[in-house]
Amino acid sequence: MAEKGVSYILGIVSLVLAFFVPLAGVTLGIVGLVQNKKEKGDFAKKAKKLNVLGIIVGALLYITSILLLIFSQGLSNLI
Repeated sequence: MAEKGVSYILGIVSLVLAFFVPLAGVTLGIVGLVQNKKEKGDFAKKAKKLNVLGIIVGALLYITSILLLIFSQGLSNLI
């Protein structure tokens, strides 16, 4: 049985890490969702929202950083 609140803590950490290390935020969000399936109750619903939010923010920032890298490389080749 999973410890109570593990997915909630993973959700918070994934959301925070999504801003600094987006890939780690996505990874921890996925792990939190897997842990969340073992938990029940209102606390688990909040944890699920945090994990999904961490995955979405992490994925968006990761894609944005890749696009910015490609765009900056393209501009440097033009000059």
